[in-house]
Amino acid sequence: MRPILLLLLCAVSVHAAPNILFIVSDDQRPDTIHALGNKVIETPHLDRLVSRGTSFTRAYAGYPICHASRAQILTGTHIFRAYPKYPGGAIDPKLATLAGTLQKSGYHTCYTGKWHNDGHPMQRGYTTTSGLYSSGGGKGITQPEIDDRGRPLTGYRGWTFKDADNKPQLDQGIGLQPDNSRHTADGAIRAIQNAPKDKPWLVHVNFAFPHDPRMWPAGMKNRYDAAKMVLPVNFAKDHPFDHGNRGGRDEVLLPIPRVESEVREELALYYAMITDLDAQLGRILAALPSPDETVIIFTADQGLALGSHGLLGKQNCYEHSIRSPLIICGPGLPKNERSTALVTLHDLFPTLCELSGTTIPPTVTGKSLAPLLRHQTNRVHDFVTGMFTDTQRMICDERWKFVLYPKANREQLFDLQNDPHELRDLSADPAQQAKREELRAKLDAWRQANEPR
Repeated sequence: MRPILLLLLCAVSVHAAPNILFIVSDDQRPDTIHALGNKVIETPHLDRLVSRGTSFTRAYAGYPICHASRAQILTGTHIFRAYPKYPGGAIDPKLATLAGTLQKSGYHTCYTGKWHNDGHPMQRGYTTTSGLYSSGGGKGITQPEIDDRGRPLTGYRGWTFKDADNKPQLDQGIGLQPDNSRHTADGAIRAIQNAPKDKPWLVHVNFAFPHDPRMWPAGMKNRYDAAKMVLPVNFAKDHPFDHGNRGGRDEVLLPIPRVESEVREELALYYAMITDLDAQLGRILAALPSPDETVIIFTADQGLALGSHGLLGKQNCYEHSIRSPLIICGPGLPKNERSTALVTLHDLFPTLCELSGTTIPPTVTGKSLAPLLRHQTNRVHDFVTGMFTDTQRMICDERWKFVLYPKANREQLFDLQNDPHELRDLSADPAQQAKREELRAKLDAWRQANEPR
């Protein structure tokens, strides 16, 4: 009888593991959720998640580029370990992956939406895909060169949705279409409905919105009046020096110096795409069989400038770009709480392991946020770091941020407590030289220990 009893106990343990809905948007600024202080944007379903969980207001992407940030999420470690041939190439196959780890512990794992890493999701631990959106499949099909506003269509050329056999679904369009979020939500809903009933599941949903090329979703045309859009507090017509991406694709979408009316138009469209994504999120949440018993994470791979500091893209270490929105909900977790603790996106892998009772693999360097969520601590990191190519390195603690620009031979120091919009560079202030040197030394030590040589 004892072996049978042990088998029954194991079955109960497996079934007790929560289902997981892990949602990632693309290029969504951390200040674009109504319930967290943005009074212009409409995000009723994100607002519901805010009320149901913990919102982290200091969540850092680490490396503000889509594929790099997502690689860190998948592997639970920083970019220099995720990519052995940094800054590009393939994810290190020796590293454990989030989906593979959960799959080995008994989870059914499904990937939905944008795949911006090498290989295929099923090579990274996902049991199946549903509504996969990835490059390839549109070869030989002519796409427009400009959008309906006469601006270049520079992103997602040739990308298509794929069926479970990885065959392009050309009826859903080529490139980034206005209904992309709806198709992604359709895939997520199918994944939830088709998930096995005898084991827990992970459905990992990756929206491609509000990334450019930006276009009005159906029913959203002029949802926001451009003339009434509020420019960022730190809006500038130009950045004071080449930060490392001045001529990059994102930065040349609008002319330099920035024109206020054009940035307002871009913000109106950007907000409409987020409101549409929010509506699709609502459809996914409605499909959950037991939402209160499901661990739900919402985040973005990074933020975006959109006029802040004279920039448009995300390839910078300012708060609007290197931070992401992050909300975590789940059974037994706090509701309607805010945390200002320093966290990173690669902390989400070990967090989900701990919340699901799964052993954290030794290759993971992120730290579980479960102790924060359970009020067992108020800190998991003393500082976090950020980077972009060989042109930017950043370190910040709970109050101070130091940014090094090796190619431009520039430094910045910001007091985030008194200057959250990073308007006053204190790097040359004699009164702050001790703090600048302290952070520079910590950054140098971190680089020595972690950067490839």
